[in-house]
Amino acid sequence: MAQSRKRRKKARPRVAEAQRPAPAPAEPGQAPAEAEARGYARSRAKDEAARAALKPLAPGERPTAVTVGAIAAVVLAAANVVAMIAGWNSLGGDTDEGRAAAFTILWSVILLVVASGMWRSRYWAVLGMQTLLGITLVLATLSLLTANSVGSVVILVVILAATGTLFWFLVKAMARIQMPERPTRAR
Repeated sequence: MAQSRKRRKKARPRVAEAQRPAPAPAEPGQAPAEAEARGYARSRAKDEAARAALKPLAPGERPTAVTVGAIAAVVLAAANVVAMIAGWNSLGGDTDEGRAAAFTILWSVILLVVASGMWRSRYWAVLGMQTLLGITLVLATLSLLTANSVGSVVILVVILAATGTLFWFLVKAMARIQMPERPTRAR
């Protein structure tokens, strides 16, 4: 006679918590908690060394990745406006032309604001550009899943490669720009 699932599950032997082997220490005679603390200390030391290796920006200096990002944002804003004037609907489908134009203009203004801030090496602008790049990466990846031609796949892979590379290089640039300290208020 076949046993029910519940009975088979109950029949399995269980290993008591006390019988389970403890994780092996990193070094002989060292407790797991000590090994973990030593690992965290080693990680903190690596982080501090990486921070010490970063040199702050000189006045008026702009990292190359930030310059490339600012130029890319201006080019994309201009391309959006040209595409709108040429009659290409960025929202696709049967959408209202006024709504599509408003979306294109809003998106272009956002790109120009980000480009302006990046040109002046502002932390918030680089962070905003990374947000836009992250959104682009996600949307391009999702679009790649439904691509129906080789040309679409090639274009999406180029977009992924370009945005991923720029995103990667902007991470170090953000660390160099370092967000300015907030002024303290007198009480």
